[in-house]
Amino acid sequence: MPTLIFGVVVLVLILWALNVIAKADPKVAARVTKVGGGLIALGLAVFLGLRGEIGIAIPLGIFGLGLLGWVPFGPAGFSARTQKSSGQTSRVRSAYFELELDHDTGAMRGHVLAGRHQGADLERLDVKTLATMLTEVDEESRLLIMAYLDRRDPTWSEHAQADTATRPRASSSGKMSEQEAYQILGLQPGASADDISRAHRTLMKKLHPDQGGSTYLAARINEAKEILLRRHR
Repeated sequence: MPTLIFGVVVLVLILWALNVIAKADPKVAARVTKVGGGLIALGLAVFLGLRGEIGIAIPLGIFGLGLLGWVPFGPAGFSARTQKSSGQTSRVRSAYFELELDHDTGAMRGHVLAGRHQGADLERLDVKTLATMLTEVDEESRLLIMAYLDRRDPTWSEHAQADTATRPRASSSGKMSEQEAYQILGLQPGASADDISRAHRTLMKKLHPDQGGSTYLAARINEAKEILLRRHR
């Protein structure tokens, strides 16, 4: 009877975890998987311990504690040590604006380089003011500020009564330099091919159009990767 009850409890926990994971975003799903796996492993360890199978119960219990982050040498503890925050930022610049993206948080900020709002932080300007600047700047600057607005308020074009069908295509005004490519990927000159590919993957996860990002910024990130990888071919 105890075995049957325990099996039912484990089944309920697994079904609950799968339901939560199916509805959650990837980051939440990863946390739920770790916690759920840790609890199930601990439960099995207790059950096996009560049955006298100590040789299996102890390592299984340690594994469960590791998933929950309660021991420094388990899977969760190892992950915490190896996945350190890089503190990297990427910068994309046009004639009128400069944007900065935090690789860890995905936060985007920037400031105005020229024009009547020169020197102002984009965060301090309201959406309506930023939208009116679209008619005052060059095409590349328009693409850049639209990427920022899409990130800040996906409904900005509705509020600004803008026609999204007339948006300019994602293009660059000129050939990207290596220095600019390094800035876009948030790398130092001389970065290895692995560093370049890793930075590219990190940024694309946050800025790819399929993830609610910007076509323009995704194109710039891809261009930066291609330029820097040529040095390693």
